[in-house]
Amino acid sequence: MARAGSRTTKSPATVRTPAGRGKASAKGAQKPHFTHFDAAGQAHMVDVAGKDVTRRVARAGGRIVMRAATLALIRAGEATKGDVLGVARIAAIQAAKRTSGLIPLCHPLPLTRVAVAFATDATANAIGIEVTAETQGQTGVEMEALTAVAVGLLTIYDMCKAADRGMRIENVRLIEKTGGKSGHFVAG
Repeated sequence: MARAGSRTTKSPATVRTPAGRGKASAKGAQKPHFTHFDAAGQAHMVDVAGKDVTRRVARAGGRIVMRAATLALIRAGEATKGDVLGVARIAAIQAAKRTSGLIPLCHPLPLTRVAVAFATDATANAIGIEVTAETQGQTGVEMEALTAVAVGLLTIYDMCKAADRGMRIENVRLIEKTGGKSGHFVAG
């Protein structure tokens, strides 16, 4: 699935994917394509050497839905394993820093900032997470923000699973990204 603001370099050359899509015209206008495949259809790490170094920011979010009693334990700080949201915050930050070791074709990035915010929703019995990742670099930080969201939510699940194995992680998504050639993206 192609994503807005992905780590890409654009060239008028034909890009072949296993599905045989993604051919660009000689005029440089491109159809959507998967950038992590070379002309032979082999997976590769995208070359970003020719891209400008710019400030790049990505915001991602998601949430975990649980029973009301589980949410009450977290809010009261009475979970058996301790400060659930404090641990999940550190896990999210660590995950952002380790993204290139988890997602095979991601570039290692020098992150300049990772911010993690949680919000409880008592009506939906949910905890939302929003992560902002920033760098000065040649490729974006969408994957770092998304990885941080997923790991933060998984950490909440891990810390509370003894009380509620039916928790549900949902709506992990890119909210916004800025910087780079592809410009500003805001989720609809």
